[in-house]
Formats: sequence, structure tokens, C-alpha cells
Amino acid sequence: MPLSEHEQRMLEQMERALYAEDPKFATALEGSGLRTYTRRRVYQAIAGFLVGIALLMAGMVAQWIWISVVGFLVMLGCAVLVVTGWRKGGAARGAASPLGGGPRRQGRPRRSMMDRIEQRWQRRRDEQGH
Repeated sequence: MPLSEHEQRMLEQMERALYAEDPKFATALEGSGLRTYTRRRVYQAIAGFLVGIALLMAGMVAQWIWISVVGFLVMLGCAVLVVTGWRKGGAARGAASPLGGGPRRQGRPRRSMMDRIEQRWQRRRDEQGH
């Protein structure tokens, strides 16, 4: 449920007061949360992906297939983590920051792809029927 304009103004006043009283604490709060966790997880997954590439190459050079397979699996797992982290990070970036950042943009809810396809199909059928 979105905040009313009055509640948003009150929240902004409280944020400004917090910054004025204790800027160090306010800055520490600003960096915590889902965004920081997700960013850290994506960086770790990218590092793991690079380790997977190194294992894959080392297995090919040493002609040990099992090391190459392990490297490929590490790369695959890390790629999945990066993609899921990227999606979560996008959702976190769309949300309002706990401190600062302004009001949250209200948009229409996203529909699934099947709903959109179904609506297009209905429109075409209706247009052909008339």
C-alpha cells in the first residue's frame, strides 16, 4: 500500500532530521539492505564464473576431463546466480530507498506474457468479427 502525500512528507522530514543529527549513522543505514547484499552476491558469482573458466582451461591443458566438467558446472552455477541476482537487483533498484531517493513511482502491475498474448488474440478475434 503506497504512502499518502502527508506520510511521504513526514518520512522525508524524518530523514532530513536523521541526516542533520547523525550523518554517519544515516549513511551507514543507506548502504545496507537488499541492494548491497544482491550486488555483493553478483560480484561473488562473477568471480566464481572466472574461477570456473580457469578450471575449464586447466582441465583442458592437463587433459583431465573431470576438472573441465567441474569448471563448466561452476560456471553454469555462477551464471545462474548472476542472472537471478541481476533480476533481484533490478527489483531492488525500482523500490524506494529507505533513506532519501524520493517517492516511489506508481506504475501499472506487470502482466504475464500469456495474459498479454491472450488479450491480443481476443482483440484480433473481436476485430475480425466486426
